[in-house]
Amino acid sequence: MITTLDDNFSQLNQYIQQCSPSKILILVDENTHQYCLPTLLGNLETDIPFEVIEIEAGEELKNINTAVQLWEILSEFEADRSSLLINLGGGVITDMGGFIASTYKRGFPFVHIPTTLLAMCDASIGGKTGIDHLFLKNIIGTFALPDHLFVYPPFLKTLPYEELISGFAEMLKHGLIADATHWEQLTAIDTLSAEAIAPMIERSMQIKQKVVEQDFKEMNIRKTLNFGHTIGHAIESLFLKQGNLIPHGVCVAIGMIAETWLAVLENLIDEPTATSIVQNISKYYPYVDISGFTNEDILAMMRNDKKNADGKINFSLLKNIGNGLFDCKCSEANILKSLNFYRTLNH
Repeated sequence: MITTLDDNFSQLNQYIQQCSPSKILILVDENTHQYCLPTLLGNLETDIPFEVIEIEAGEELKNINTAVQLWEILSEFEADRSSLLINLGGGVITDMGGFIASTYKRGFPFVHIPTTLLAMCDASIGGKTGIDHLFLKNIIGTFALPDHLFVYPPFLKTLPYEELISGFAEMLKHGLIADATHWEQLTAIDTLSAEAIAPMIERSMQIKQKVVEQDFKEMNIRKTLNFGHTIGHAIESLFLKQGNLIPHGVCVAIGMIAETWLAVLENLIDEPTATSIVQNISKYYPYVDISGFTNEDILAMMRNDKKNADGKINFSLLKNIGNGLFDCKCSEANILKSLNFYRTLNH
Protein backbone atom coordinates (compact mmCIF):
# COMPACT_ATOMS: atom_id res chain seq x y z
CA MET A 1 0.00 0.00 0.00
CA ILE A 2 1.22 3.50 -0.86
CA THR A 3 0.41 6.43 1.43
CA THR A 4 1.39 10.07 1.02
CA LEU A 5 2.42 11.46 4.40
CA ASP A 6 1.11 14.70 5.84
CA ASP A 7 3.50 17.11 7.54
CA ASN A 8 2.92 15.43 10.91
CA PHE A 9 3.59 11.91 9.61
CA SER A 10 0.32 10.92 11.29
CA GLN A 11 -0.21 7.98 8.92
CA LEU A 12 3.17 6.50 9.84
CA ASN A 13 2.50 6.95 13.56
CA GLN A 14 -0.87 5.26 13.18
CA TYR A 15 0.73 2.38 11.31
CA ILE A 16 3.37 1.88 14.02
CA GLN A 17 0.71 1.97 16.71
CA GLN A 18 -1.32 -0.69 14.90
CA CYS A 19 1.53 -3.10 14.16
CA SER A 20 3.22 -2.51 17.55
CA PRO A 21 6.72 -3.77 16.71
CA SER A 22 9.08 -5.00 19.43
CA LYS A 23 11.61 -2.39 18.33
CA ILE A 24 12.21 -0.03 15.42
CA LEU A 25 15.38 0.15 13.36
CA ILE A 26 15.85 3.09 10.98
CA LEU A 27 18.30 2.60 8.10
CA VAL A 28 19.79 5.78 6.63
CA ASP A 29 22.86 6.87 4.72
CA GLU A 30 24.96 9.90 5.57
CA ASN A 31 22.82 12.16 3.35
CA THR A 32 19.41 11.14 4.65
CA HIS A 33 20.81 11.19 8.19
CA GLN A 34 21.54 14.88 7.70
CA TYR A 35 18.63 16.04 5.56
CA CYS A 36 15.68 13.71 6.23
CA LEU A 37 16.12 11.92 9.56
CA PRO A 38 15.48 15.07 11.65
CA THR A 39 12.07 15.44 9.97
CA LEU A 40 11.21 11.80 10.64
CA LEU A 41 12.36 11.82 14.27
CA GLY A 42 10.68 15.18 14.88
CA ASN A 43 7.36 13.63 13.93
CA LEU A 44 7.79 10.12 15.33
CA GLU A 45 5.37 9.64 18.23
CA THR A 46 6.03 6.31 19.90
CA ASP A 47 7.42 4.83 23.10
CA ILE A 48 8.79 1.84 21.22
CA PRO A 49 12.60 1.75 21.45
CA PHE A 50 14.42 2.57 18.22
CA GLU A 51 17.94 2.57 16.83
CA VAL A 52 19.36 4.47 13.86
CA ILE A 53 21.72 2.55 11.57
CA GLU A 54 23.81 4.69 9.23
CA ILE A 55 25.82 3.50 6.23
CA GLU A 56 27.90 5.47 3.76
CA ALA A 57 26.09 6.77 0.68
CA GLY A 58 26.74 5.38 -2.77
CA GLU A 59 26.02 2.48 -5.10
CA GLU A 60 29.54 1.12 -4.54
CA LEU A 61 28.56 0.28 -0.93
CA LYS A 62 25.55 -1.82 -2.02
CA ASN A 63 27.44 -5.09 -1.71
CA ILE A 64 27.77 -8.25 0.36
CA ASN A 65 30.27 -6.69 2.76
CA THR A 66 27.78 -4.00 3.77
CA ALA A 67 25.05 -6.64 4.01
CA VAL A 68 27.18 -8.68 6.42
CA GLN A 69 27.83 -5.60 8.54
CA LEU A 70 24.10 -4.84 8.69
CA TRP A 71 23.20 -8.42 9.64
CA GLU A 72 25.75 -8.19 12.46
CA ILE A 73 24.29 -4.88 13.64
CA LEU A 74 20.77 -6.34 13.66
CA SER A 75 22.08 -9.21 15.76
CA GLU A 76 23.79 -6.81 18.19
CA PHE A 77 20.55 -4.85 18.54
CA GLU A 78 18.72 -8.16 19.17
CA ALA A 79 16.31 -7.56 16.32
CA ASP A 80 13.65 -10.24 16.09
CA ARG A 81 10.88 -11.17 13.66
CA SER A 82 8.56 -8.70 15.39
CA SER A 83 10.93 -5.79 14.81
CA LEU A 84 10.30 -3.14 12.15
CA LEU A 85 12.91 -1.75 9.76
CA ILE A 86 12.23 1.72 8.33
CA ASN A 87 14.30 2.33 5.19
CA LEU A 88 14.71 6.10 4.87
CA GLY A 89 16.59 6.91 1.72
CA GLY A 90 17.05 6.48 -1.99
CA GLY A 91 17.28 3.38 -4.13
CA VAL A 92 20.42 2.02 -2.47
CA ILE A 93 18.78 2.18 0.95
CA THR A 94 15.48 0.65 -0.18
CA ASP A 95 17.24 -2.09 -2.19
CA MET A 96 19.69 -2.86 0.60
CA GLY A 97 17.23 -2.47 3.48
CA GLY A 98 14.65 -4.68 1.81
CA PHE A 99 17.30 -7.33 1.15
CA ILE A 100 18.57 -7.26 4.74
CA ALA A 101 15.08 -7.44 6.25
CA SER A 102 13.90 -10.19 3.90
CA THR A 103 16.87 -12.44 4.72
CA TYR A 104 17.61 -11.80 8.42
CA LYS A 105 15.95 -14.57 10.46
CA ARG A 106 14.14 -15.50 7.22
CA GLY A 107 12.47 -12.13 7.11
CA PHE A 108 10.93 -9.47 9.32
CA PRO A 109 8.67 -6.49 8.51
CA PHE A 110 10.03 -3.41 6.76
CA VAL A 111 8.62 -0.20 5.30
CA HIS A 112 10.09 2.27 2.84
CA ILE A 113 10.14 6.05 3.10
CA PRO A 114 11.83 6.94 -0.23
CA THR A 115 13.64 10.26 -0.26
CA THR A 116 14.70 10.50 -3.91
CA LEU A 117 12.67 10.69 -7.09
CA LEU A 118 14.25 7.46 -8.30
CA ALA A 119 13.23 5.63 -5.14
CA MET A 120 9.71 7.11 -5.11
CA CYS A 121 8.89 6.21 -8.70
CA ASP A 122 10.89 3.04 -9.09
CA ALA A 123 13.18 1.40 -6.53
CA SER A 124 10.78 1.36 -3.58
CA ILE A 125 7.86 -0.09 -5.56
CA GLY A 126 7.45 -3.71 -6.51
CA GLY A 127 9.23 -5.77 -3.89
CA LYS A 128 12.57 -6.22 -5.63
CA THR A 129 15.45 -6.15 -3.18
CA GLY A 130 19.10 -6.61 -4.00
CA ILE A 131 22.80 -5.95 -3.78
CA ASP A 132 25.49 -5.73 -6.44
CA HIS A 133 28.19 -8.37 -6.81
CA LEU A 134 31.25 -8.50 -9.06
CA PHE A 135 30.10 -5.13 -10.49
CA LEU A 136 26.82 -6.70 -11.65
CA LYS A 137 23.77 -4.65 -10.67
CA ASN A 138 21.33 -6.30 -8.23
CA ILE A 139 22.58 -9.77 -9.15
CA ILE A 140 21.87 -11.02 -5.59
CA GLY A 141 18.41 -10.35 -4.19
CA THR A 142 14.92 -11.43 -3.25
CA PHE A 143 11.31 -10.64 -4.05
CA ALA A 144 9.92 -9.18 -0.81
CA LEU A 145 7.22 -6.55 -0.53
CA PRO A 146 7.48 -3.83 2.10
CA ASP A 147 4.60 -3.82 4.55
CA HIS A 148 3.91 -0.23 3.52
CA LEU A 149 5.31 2.56 1.37
CA PHE A 150 5.15 6.09 2.77
CA VAL A 151 5.87 8.99 0.42
CA TYR A 152 6.77 12.52 1.53
CA PRO A 153 7.30 14.69 -1.60
CA PRO A 154 8.91 17.63 0.29
CA PHE A 155 12.01 15.43 0.65
CA LEU A 156 12.63 16.08 -3.05
CA LYS A 157 13.58 19.66 -2.21
CA THR A 158 16.72 18.34 -0.51
CA LEU A 159 17.99 16.75 -3.75
CA PRO A 160 20.69 18.01 -6.07
CA TYR A 161 19.76 18.26 -9.75
CA GLU A 162 21.61 15.04 -10.69
CA GLU A 163 19.32 13.07 -8.37
CA LEU A 164 16.20 14.57 -9.95
CA ILE A 165 17.40 13.79 -13.45
CA SER A 166 18.20 10.22 -12.41
CA GLY A 167 14.67 9.57 -11.15
CA PHE A 168 13.08 11.38 -14.08
CA ALA A 169 14.43 8.73 -16.46
CA GLU A 170 12.31 6.07 -14.78
CA MET A 171 9.23 8.29 -15.08
CA LEU A 172 9.91 8.72 -18.81
CA LYS A 173 10.25 4.95 -19.08
CA HIS A 174 6.85 4.42 -17.43
CA GLY A 175 5.25 6.68 -20.01
CA LEU A 176 7.00 4.97 -22.91
CA ILE A 177 6.00 1.44 -21.92
CA ALA A 178 2.48 2.05 -20.63
CA ASP A 179 1.00 5.55 -20.93
CA ALA A 180 1.49 7.85 -23.91
CA THR A 181 -0.31 10.73 -22.14
CA HIS A 182 2.11 10.51 -19.19
CA TRP A 183 5.02 10.62 -21.66
CA GLU A 184 3.58 13.70 -23.36
CA GLN A 185 3.07 15.50 -20.06
CA LEU A 186 6.58 14.71 -18.86
CA THR A 187 8.30 15.77 -22.08
CA ALA A 188 6.38 19.04 -22.03
CA ILE A 189 8.41 20.10 -18.97
CA ASP A 190 10.98 22.69 -20.03
CA THR A 191 13.04 22.97 -16.85
CA LEU A 192 13.26 20.04 -14.45
CA SER A 193 12.63 20.96 -10.83
CA ALA A 194 11.02 19.31 -7.81
CA GLU A 195 8.02 21.61 -8.23
CA ALA A 196 7.57 20.79 -11.93
CA ILE A 197 7.87 17.04 -11.41
CA ALA A 198 5.88 16.63 -8.17
CA PRO A 199 2.36 16.67 -9.74
CA MET A 200 3.29 13.71 -11.97
CA ILE A 201 4.88 11.45 -9.36
CA GLU A 202 1.65 9.76 -8.28
CA ARG A 203 0.76 8.74 -11.84
CA SER A 204 4.23 7.33 -12.40
CA MET A 205 4.00 5.31 -9.19
CA GLN A 206 0.57 4.01 -10.21
CA ILE A 207 1.90 2.78 -13.55
CA LYS A 208 4.63 0.71 -11.93
CA GLN A 209 2.35 -0.53 -9.15
CA LYS A 210 -0.25 -1.73 -11.67
CA VAL A 211 2.34 -3.64 -13.69
CA VAL A 212 3.80 -5.25 -10.57
CA GLU A 213 0.38 -6.33 -9.30
CA GLN A 214 -0.17 -8.22 -12.54
CA ASP A 215 3.16 -10.05 -12.41
CA PHE A 216 4.99 -9.92 -9.06
CA LYS A 217 7.67 -12.54 -9.89
CA GLU A 218 8.49 -10.96 -13.28
CA MET A 219 7.38 -13.87 -15.45
CA ASN A 220 5.83 -11.75 -18.20
CA ILE A 221 4.50 -8.17 -18.33
CA ARG A 222 6.68 -6.91 -15.46
CA LYS A 223 9.65 -7.41 -17.74
CA THR A 224 8.52 -4.35 -19.70
CA LEU A 225 9.78 -2.26 -16.77
CA ASN A 226 13.28 -3.27 -17.83
CA PHE A 227 13.12 -1.14 -20.98
CA GLY A 228 16.42 0.73 -21.21
CA HIS A 229 17.97 -1.37 -18.47
CA THR A 230 19.65 -4.14 -20.45
CA ILE A 231 22.09 -1.76 -22.12
CA GLY A 232 21.79 0.80 -19.31
CA HIS A 233 22.76 -1.62 -16.56
CA ALA A 234 25.69 -2.92 -18.62
CA ILE A 235 27.08 0.60 -19.07
CA GLU A 236 26.43 1.48 -15.43
CA SER A 237 28.27 -1.68 -14.32
CA LEU A 238 31.26 -0.86 -16.54
CA PHE A 239 31.49 2.65 -15.10
CA LEU A 240 31.15 1.16 -11.60
CA LYS A 241 34.01 -1.22 -12.35
CA GLN A 242 36.15 1.82 -13.25
CA GLY A 243 35.21 3.52 -10.01
CA ASN A 244 33.46 6.20 -12.09
CA LEU A 245 29.91 6.37 -10.74
CA ILE A 246 27.30 7.53 -13.25
CA PRO A 247 23.75 8.07 -11.93
CA HIS A 248 21.47 5.09 -12.58
CA GLY A 249 18.89 7.14 -14.45
CA VAL A 250 21.50 8.65 -16.76
CA CYS A 251 22.57 5.12 -17.74
CA VAL A 252 18.93 4.11 -18.21
CA ALA A 253 18.51 7.12 -20.54
CA ILE A 254 21.47 5.87 -22.59
CA GLY A 255 19.85 2.45 -22.63
CA MET A 256 16.45 3.80 -23.68
CA ILE A 257 17.99 5.68 -26.61
CA ALA A 258 19.97 2.67 -27.81
CA GLU A 259 17.11 0.23 -27.24
CA THR A 260 14.64 2.50 -29.02
CA TRP A 261 16.91 2.35 -32.05
CA LEU A 262 17.26 -1.41 -31.60
CA ALA A 263 13.46 -1.63 -31.91
CA VAL A 264 13.73 0.20 -35.26
CA LEU A 265 16.37 -2.25 -36.46
CA GLU A 266 14.17 -5.16 -35.37
CA ASN A 267 11.18 -3.67 -37.27
CA LEU A 268 9.13 -3.17 -34.11
CA ILE A 269 8.70 0.60 -34.16
CA ASP A 270 8.72 3.12 -37.01
CA GLU A 271 11.70 5.40 -37.45
CA PRO A 272 9.87 8.78 -37.11
CA THR A 273 8.43 7.74 -33.74
CA ALA A 274 11.82 6.47 -32.59
CA THR A 275 13.52 9.69 -33.70
CA SER A 276 11.01 11.71 -31.69
CA ILE A 277 11.64 9.56 -28.61
CA VAL A 278 15.41 9.92 -28.95
CA GLN A 279 15.17 13.69 -29.37
CA ASN A 280 12.94 14.07 -26.30
CA ILE A 281 15.22 11.96 -24.11
CA SER A 282 18.31 13.74 -25.41
CA LYS A 283 17.03 17.19 -24.43
CA TYR A 284 17.24 16.15 -20.77
CA TYR A 285 20.25 13.84 -21.00
CA PRO A 286 23.35 15.15 -22.83
CA TYR A 287 25.63 12.62 -24.48
CA VAL A 288 27.75 10.55 -22.09
CA ASP A 289 31.19 9.56 -23.32
CA ILE A 290 31.31 5.75 -23.47
CA SER A 291 34.44 5.62 -25.61
CA GLY A 292 36.26 3.89 -22.74
CA PHE A 293 34.24 0.75 -23.46
CA THR A 294 34.19 -1.32 -26.62
CA ASN A 295 30.91 -2.71 -27.91
CA GLU A 296 32.20 -6.15 -26.95
CA ASP A 297 32.76 -4.92 -23.36
CA ILE A 298 29.12 -3.80 -23.20
CA LEU A 299 27.87 -6.97 -24.88
CA ALA A 300 29.82 -9.17 -22.45
CA MET A 301 28.23 -7.37 -19.50
CA MET A 302 24.77 -7.75 -21.04
CA ARG A 303 25.27 -11.51 -21.24
CA ASN A 304 25.16 -11.54 -17.42
CA ASP A 305 21.78 -9.78 -17.30
CA LYS A 306 19.24 -11.38 -14.94
CA LYS A 307 16.51 -11.46 -17.63
CA ASN A 308 18.46 -13.73 -19.98
CA ALA A 309 17.38 -17.28 -20.74
CA ASP A 310 18.93 -20.14 -22.70
CA GLY A 311 22.07 -18.10 -23.31
CA LYS A 312 20.10 -15.39 -25.17
CA ILE A 313 19.98 -11.71 -24.22
CA ASN A 314 16.36 -10.75 -23.54
CA PHE A 315 15.33 -7.17 -24.27
CA SER A 316 12.24 -5.20 -23.36
CA LEU A 317 11.51 -2.93 -26.32
CA LEU A 318 8.85 -0.58 -27.65
CA LYS A 319 6.19 -1.20 -30.26
CA ASN A 320 4.93 2.35 -29.90
CA ILE A 321 4.81 5.11 -27.30
CA GLY A 322 2.80 3.62 -24.44
CA ASN A 323 3.22 0.04 -25.67
CA GLY A 324 6.08 -2.05 -24.32
CA LEU A 325 7.12 -5.55 -25.36
CA PHE A 326 9.18 -8.14 -23.47
CA ASP A 327 11.30 -11.22 -24.18
CA CYS A 328 12.60 -9.72 -27.41
CA LYS A 329 15.58 -11.69 -28.72
CA CYS A 330 17.57 -9.53 -31.11
CA SER A 331 20.39 -10.27 -33.51
CA GLU A 332 23.87 -9.48 -32.22
CA ALA A 333 24.47 -7.42 -35.34
CA ASN A 334 21.52 -5.16 -34.50
CA ILE A 335 22.58 -4.87 -30.87
CA LEU A 336 25.98 -3.63 -32.00
CA LYS A 337 24.35 -1.24 -34.49
CA SER A 338 22.19 0.20 -31.70
CA LEU A 339 25.30 0.87 -29.60
CA ASN A 340 26.95 2.52 -32.58
CA PHE A 341 23.84 4.63 -33.08
CA TYR A 342 24.24 6.04 -29.56
CA ARG A 343 27.90 6.78 -30.26
CA THR A 344 26.92 8.83 -33.34
CA LEU A 345 24.98 11.25 -31.12
CA ASN A 346 28.34 12.67 -30.01
CA HIS A 347 28.84 14.21 -33.46
